[in-house]
Amino acid sequence: MVWVMGLGAWVPRWLRVAAFWASVLVVIVLSLLPAQHLPEMALNLWDKAQHAFGFSILTFLGLWAYPRRVRRVLVGLLLLGALIELAQGATGWRHGDWLDLLADAVGVAAGALLWLNVRRLSKTA
Repeated sequence: MVWVMGLGAWVPRWLRVAAFWASVLVVIVLSLLPAQHLPEMALNLWDKAQHAFGFSILTFLGLWAYPRRVRRVLVGLLLLGALIELAQGATGWRHGDWLDLLADAVGVAAGALLWLNVRRLSKTA
């Protein structure tokens, strides 16, 4: 895990920012595609777990890219989750689910805790 802790020093900031925004774009596109156009999953995970996992990764990447903007990243990702659910409801081929938004919030919390722990460990190493 030591290589992860020092990763921020090895990866240029522009690349961290690009990774975060590319991930946001992928989540938005996959969230709004008609279900029949989505790729088959190698593992058929529970829908809420996919939301939580996806938003935990987005949160970790967001905080890694913008470590001095913690509140903006967290609030922004929660708003993104809400906007995705509203947009899904407006598409006609997907439906918004407020439980998905709850799963997104769980993912944001998990990603933030992971980032805080990695940051804490990197300062003590």
